[in-house]
Amino acid sequence: MFAFSYPIPSSKTLFWSVLLAVCWLGIATGTANGQSDSSARNTNEKLKKEEATTSLLPKDPKKATLLSAILPGAGQVYNGKSWKVPILYAGILTDLYFVQYNHKRYDRFREALFALDKGEPNPFPSLNRAALVRNVDYWRQNRDLTLLLLLGIYALNLVDANVDAHLSGFDISEDLTLKVAPQIGTLSASTSMGFSLTLQFK
Repeated sequence: MFAFSYPIPSSKTLFWSVLLAVCWLGIATGTANGQSDSSARNTNEKLKKEEATTSLLPKDPKKATLLSAILPGAGQVYNGKSWKVPILYAGILTDLYFVQYNHKRYDRFREALFALDKGEPNPFPSLNRAALVRNVDYWRQNRDLTLLLLLGIYALNLVDANVDAHLSGFDISEDLTLKVAPQIGTLSASTSMGFSLTLQFK
């Protein structure tokens, strides 16, 4: 018969063990909190840097985009690129004209198709039903494409306003100088002469 005995630790040993466990738990929790705090701090610093970079720009990209979304061309005026507004509205008005033109043709051929189906006279007596259906589909497709083009012009207006606002902080100088000067160099054992072209940005 075997007897197993386990020595009961003294109260002093038990006290130090519990204290050591509490300290270890506190250190582990503090490290985890420190890591989460440092990651949160890094994220906040990145956001602050991005906001600072945006705030240093002469023009606010968000404001420019919002203005162009409310009224096409307003963002371009805000960015100081008013010359783009007539081009933008020329594109919009031209596209709206073709939307209306294609829709009128679509309606005309559709009404002619309905009249043919009812046995009534139509404006295109020389066309059979298949030809009328083809024309209805053709003009409807053209109208839908011009509507998509109008949506594309609107989206391009937003992108242009946003990009111009982002580029407002860059110094784009048009003053370029090109200098032509003689140059003497050594190639192998012989001396060579030539010209050098230097393009400078002022």
